Amino acid sequence: MSTGTDTGTDAGGVNHRAETVEAYRLWWQHDAHWYQGVAARFGQEAANEINAEALRRVALHVGQRVTRRSGALPDSGDNGKDLEELRRRYDECGDRMFPRELRNASTEVEDDDLIVLTLRRNFAITMVRMAGSLEGYRCPCTAIHAGWSEGLGVTLTENRAESCLRDGDKACRLLMRVATPLARDTRDSED
Repeated sequence: MSTGTDTGTDAGGVNHRAETVEAYRLWWQHDAHWYQGVAARFGQEAANEINAEALRRVALHVGQRVTRRSGALPDSGDNGKDLEELRRRYDECGDRMFPRELRNASTEVEDDDLIVLTLRRNFAITMVRMAGSLEGYRCPCTAIHAGWSEGLGVTLTENRAESCLRDGDKACRLLMRVATPLARDTRDSED
């Protein structure tokens, strides 16, 4: 039975929110050790490729869930307004895939077709570093964004990291340039 407070602690003194965060940390630790094991047995390149493939698939699923929940992307004729909605959906994808307690990220619309994700803390980098696998690790961020974009029904014309925490930068700055208008021509997908 819950006490109704924001702490997530029940009447028995169990803090369920803290337990949830700990479970996330343990799964990320598992993931880092899994990555390290694949790298040791099959090479760093194989570990990077498999990691990116797996995360892209998860990201696709997350993007599809956000789309089912929110509906099709708007085609209001106001590109700025439509991009702002897409930016909000990218944030929702990030929140669903990575708990806020484990990352510090934000998105913003720049230019007429560019969404920038800034990541100031990334728990995956921390866990890979703790597992001793940072050397040779390639961040799967662009694979994640490709999956989210596909799930959201968006075509990216650019998807790249401008800076990366893994490389010692103060933040990851990830650029997602989208084809505009956002709404797809459904005649192209009727095969």
